[in-house]
Amino acid sequence: MRKIGILFALVLFTFMGCSKDDDGGTPNSPAQQVVDRSANLLAAGDSANDILSNDSFTSLRIEIAYVAGFRPTQTAINAFDQYLRDHTFKTDIAITFTELSSPNEETLTLQEIADLEAENRTVYNDGETLGIYIYFTDAPSETDDEDEGLVTLGAVYRNTSMVIYESTIQRLTERSVLITVADVEEATLNHEFGHLFGLVNLGSPAVNDHEDPEAENHCNVPGCLMRAELQFGAGIMGMMESRASRGMAFIPELDAECVLDLQANGGR
Repeated sequence: MRKIGILFALVLFTFMGCSKDDDGGTPNSPAQQVVDRSANLLAAGDSANDILSNDSFTSLRIEIAYVAGFRPTQTAINAFDQYLRDHTFKTDIAITFTELSSPNEETLTLQEIADLEAENRTVYNDGETLGIYIYFTDAPSETDDEDEGLVTLGAVYRNTSMVIYESTIQRLTERSVLITVADVEEATLNHEFGHLFGLVNLGSPAVNDHEDPEAENHCNVPGCLMRAELQFGAGIMGMMESRASRGMAFIPELDAECVLDLQANGGR
């Protein structure tokens, strides 16, 4: 079987919106409340402390938008919710779901994903509630290179925005009788949200140096969730099956250095 690599993408840029959509409404639509989106249009990692601590925001509302037929499993969402509670001081966490129609694209660029977010996102920062947007797509990333064996599972592209390439996850897990869609969804969600937590050196400075010199903003500690493993041999399923064969949990966890960084920036 041809080997498939996995790319956990971290995109460090902010889209500067100049369209009329950016204000959340127009003077000609009085029924639509104007929403200040500016605090949700910052660079990845800029809201790390706000997510981890209760200093500025005491509650977290996560909008999961998904294309019909590509809703994440409840098993993965439950595990993701626990991951947030394990590493932040947020006890008031609400996860809502929004079903969207397909954009009918063979692949998606991050600019196209950002444009879709501008059209469809409804949850933004409001008072003491911090808003997060996660989009589950029905199309792969336009950066995928099947000839080289690299596919993308997820990416963060703003301080409160991330994308999960659900169609890619579903396709990969078809090849395994052991690893489920929920397993790969959980690993991808946790890894990408680790970047929103500010890992590594992305809003949560490293207490001790553990950033991979060959993979910016990723951890160099073996087995850590924040490793930037671009190629796992037979893919992420092979990695998880290897962990299982050694009596380890399928899903990697944050190593001690990453946890220390989060604690130093207001997390648990």
